[in-house]
Amino acid sequence: MSNLDLRPDPAVLGGRGGVPGEPVRELMAARQVQLGESTRVRRLLPTLGRRMIGAWCFIDHYGPDDIVDEPGMQVPPHPHTGLQTVSWLHSGEVLHRDSLGSLQPVRPGQLSLMTAGRAISHSEESPADHPAILHGAQLWVALPDAYRQVAPHFEHHPALPEVTAPGLCATVIMGELDGAVSPGRAYSPLVGADLALAEGADVRLPLEPDFEYAALAMHGAADVDGVRLVPGSLLYLGSGRAELPLRAESAAGVMLLGGEPFDEKIVMWWNFVARTGEEITGYRAAWNAGDERFGTVRGYAGAPLAAPSLPTTPLKPRGRAR
Repeated sequence: MSNLDLRPDPAVLGGRGGVPGEPVRELMAARQVQLGESTRVRRLLPTLGRRMIGAWCFIDHYGPDDIVDEPGMQVPPHPHTGLQTVSWLHSGEVLHRDSLGSLQPVRPGQLSLMTAGRAISHSEESPADHPAILHGAQLWVALPDAYRQVAPHFEHHPALPEVTAPGLCATVIMGELDGAVSPGRAYSPLVGADLALAEGADVRLPLEPDFEYAALAMHGAADVDGVRLVPGSLLYLGSGRAELPLRAESAAGVMLLGGEPFDEKIVMWWNFVARTGEEITGYRAAWNAGDERFGTVRGYAGAPLAAPSLPTTPLKPRGRAR
């Protein structure tokens, strides 16, 4: 998925300076962003004061939207570098195309994982004949420096491992949770899991104390470590936790995101993750010039997105919090 802002803010991320060494409960507000002509999303990361959660560097939550008489998601071809995109649906269907030739329908409960590496381009669209409701999350994972120039590749995993307990079914999307390991390739220690809480659930989920975590409310109302979350809200939990209390009076869905704090300082602008402002400038120019490193997305009925103008201030990597 793309950042379609016409005036995207540069985000400086990474480093351990802003990572609390103990549990916290920091409720983060979303920013409303228009994505294409008919999809509006809640952008929860990066945000003022909190830039990353482990290697997770971007979170959009969208829906549930009734698109029965709408085109739904329509994101033209656009580039990425230095990151992985994680597509996760609760309802609906999205068609993924990329410059590797991939053509993959994405449906609820299935992991579509695109590793941009040195460069890739892709598009996302609701099929012409699509379900009435669209609801999901789009996330990015920053690649460590040792892997950010890997050859681009795409994975689709229709079946994922689960962790179960009375009142809880956790689908492991990325990384590892309580011994269950996702088949999606991760390049740093992290976890992404979809937690389905049944009515009356009251459980404690085991965590890694060295990880920092956050919880994204997808549907229903759930209490996460005593904090009531409603859909579209994100609770940053800090680190130093061995377990996470979860309660729900009625059925609810929460995404758990976490990982080892990302040591490296990086620059993220538009759809690029880099290490310097000069790299960002080069990626932007290459994309707008039609550089072959990004390849061509075939089959999308529309022109690729042009990269917007760069900000007038220099892009410099600093820290994970501002």
